[in-house]
Amino acid sequence: MRRNYSNLNFGAFNPSGRRPLPTGVKYLLIANGVMYIMQMLFGRELTVLLGLTPIRVLQDLSVYQLFTYMFLHSTTSIFHILFNMLMLWMFGTEIEFTWGTRQFLKYYFLTGIAGGIFTIMFLPNSPAVTIGASAAIYGLLVAYAVMFPNRMILVFFLIPMRVKFAVLIFVGIEFLASMGGSSDGVAHLAHLGGAAIGFVYLKLDWRLRNIFRFLSPKRAFDSLRYRSKSRKMNKNRQETEEIMKRVDHILDKINDVGIENISEEERQFLGSASEILSKKGK
Repeated sequence: MRRNYSNLNFGAFNPSGRRPLPTGVKYLLIANGVMYIMQMLFGRELTVLLGLTPIRVLQDLSVYQLFTYMFLHSTTSIFHILFNMLMLWMFGTEIEFTWGTRQFLKYYFLTGIAGGIFTIMFLPNSPAVTIGASAAIYGLLVAYAVMFPNRMILVFFLIPMRVKFAVLIFVGIEFLASMGGSSDGVAHLAHLGGAAIGFVYLKLDWRLRNIFRFLSPKRAFDSLRYRSKSRKMNKNRQETEEIMKRVDHILDKINDVGIENISEEERQFLGSASEILSKKGK
């Protein structure tokens, strides 16, 4: 008897064991890739136009560079964009599934823009062009460390270490490099800016619209609302992790015994899990 597999959504889950790519991460990867190709085609002129040049932002009011510089990378070393996009995929995917696409993108661009502002604050007269998504990536690293502090990762793909310690080491290295007046061409101030603002945002629930909330009579209400929001985010994260664990177990079973040997309940769960995680990513 021919089995009916119409309820399975292989666009999100498939027998290879791959997890779905959330909307925000997917389009950021595409945008960075397209801009890299554009840089290769149009050369340094595009980099100078869209990269962050502190003196131009202040004198010519080229404020758009605070946003556009995040999508440019070095064309002399492909490892610049490959490393940033790898970090975006590795850490951004789970963060977006937990927060949702809108909150994820708000945080990503906030930390990226903050990195540009830090660079301008400390080097206002610099004619050097800063490019790269690293400020936003450092923001994601901090967010991941706050959310999953005891997760184990392989630093440099070799050294097992808890996320919270690894991120502290990375930020410490950036701080020492910036204090030492490093001339290695790396935007250490942008990295520190993204990490610092990311931490403040997560710990103090900082929003631009809430800068003056401590002067407002609604301060107590805002505090309660923040705690409620935090509980909701934690519950959402736990539910997502439970779903992904069961999905991974079913996918492993498919790899071992074939899709025709899994139960009807397991097939239905894969379909429903796909829909649930797609909604969480919006």
